[in-house]
Amino acid sequence: MAFNGTSVNTVYQTVLLILNKEQRGLLTPDEFNKIATQVQLDIFEQYFDDLNQQLRVPQADVDYADRVMNVDEKVSIFKAIGTCAFDTDKFSLPTVDDISGLSIVYNEDNITNVNTQVAFYKLGAVTYEQVSQDPVELQRLQRFDFYNIEKSKLTKATTAFPTYLYESAKLFVRPTSIQSNIKASFIRKPRNVNWAYSTGDFGQYVYDSVNSVNFELLPSEQVDITLRVLQYAGVVVRDPQIIQAAASEIQQNEINQKS
Repeated sequence: MAFNGTSVNTVYQTVLLILNKEQRGLLTPDEFNKIATQVQLDIFEQYFDDLNQQLRVPQADVDYADRVMNVDEKVSIFKAIGTCAFDTDKFSLPTVDDISGLSIVYNEDNITNVNTQVAFYKLGAVTYEQVSQDPVELQRLQRFDFYNIEKSKLTKATTAFPTYLYESAKLFVRPTSIQSNIKASFIRKPRNVNWAYSTGDFGQYVYDSVNSVNFELLPSEQVDITLRVLQYAGVVVRDPQIIQAAASEIQQNEINQKS
């Protein structure tokens, strides 16, 4: 993928500088990678709460000041779309992202290559794309409604107004005559962060840029990422001052962003 995100090396070196300046202890690469991955996921999941909150309040109609647009821009990195395959009576979720060619895995434990495989996170719009016609978005229904609307000719699904039921990572589509041309947009999870390294002649950690995986968050998130990593690192090195200072700064940043 062309998007590079926030440099994992920059964040790690900044965290080490702050920790070691006062001799607070060493955060190893393995410890950092686990913390960094958790921090990225914390921030990523917060985007959806932030977007939901911002949709409830009036927005400034000015470039770069529209908070809904700004949050959506952060989420857009993880937006994907793929074709759903039909099997007997249902469609599977996409296994390949049509935009970037990434392989989609639904059980994160099955990821074997972090550079080409990503995990599914949240289903978006499902569309039926007919030849020479505009795509039609399927209406998502709960089980009760999905089956009961089929009992009346007035409400049952048609190719012009199709419906679907989403259960067990499968899409059950009505009318049953639709057996192809179904696409689904979705949100994928960020890849695990990795500060890769080799060991030098004196036992030091040597940064390996080729095998490292950056944060998949916008560079504008670097300050928040660093503070959150420091907050977790304070627990690892058992320094309450680091925890309190980082938590206070994070809280103030959140107040500024939402006020």
